[in-house]
Amino acid sequence: MDEERLKAVLESLLFAAGEPVSLARLAAVLDPVTKEAIRKALGDLKAGFYREGRGVMLDEVAGGFQLRTPKEHALYVRLAIIAYRQPITRPEIEQLRGVDSGAVLETLTERRLVKIAGRKEAPGRPLMYATTSEFLQTFGLKDLDSLPDLVELREVEQQIENAEQERLAEQVEEHAPEQLDLMPVDAGQPEPAIIEPEGAVAEEVSPAESESESKQSGEDETSS
Repeated sequence: MDEERLKAVLESLLFAAGEPVSLARLAAVLDPVTKEAIRKALGDLKAGFYREGRGVMLDEVAGGFQLRTPKEHALYVRLAIIAYRQPITRPEIEQLRGVDSGAVLETLTERRLVKIAGRKEAPGRPLMYATTSEFLQTFGLKDLDSLPDLVELREVEQQIENAEQERLAEQVEEHAPEQLDLMPVDAGQPEPAIIEPEGAVAEEVSPAESESESKQSGEDETSS
């Protein structure tokens, strides 16, 4: 398998898995490709994602390799959550995203896109976060009412996700092993008749059959 095809197949496998896949598991699936060749292809794939500014990145986590959203994109995802649901607490953000948001909130605060907006009257009195005037200036918004409609955002996200899935599906189809086109025989369908061509050689007659026919012919002549 050439290097470019190997990278395409790896990308498709990791996308379909959705979770970290170990090098040993990849090697078992791609046998007889060596682990060294797979690791090199993964390194090239990761560098290519970064160089091209792709919407996904390849990380080595939890003992395997996984396609994930770039950290910079994750930053804006958290910012969007805060913008539309402010004031909101860190536990509420993490409940929506399912991952730790401490580092992201710290970065957004340092960039002055998010500020602490008090504490919520709840057990533990967690901090609440909201956007700042710098957030409005950065994104050219008059006020929070100028935020795009969530339905429109979801439609755009869905279009981007569909386009990425179609691209990867095409790669899977292109690099999938060739399969034989086996057409099942219909038991209820009669077999086609065999048509003997003109001038075909007559069926051979065994010596015993020939002798029997000659004897029968002689008896017929005597009786006549």
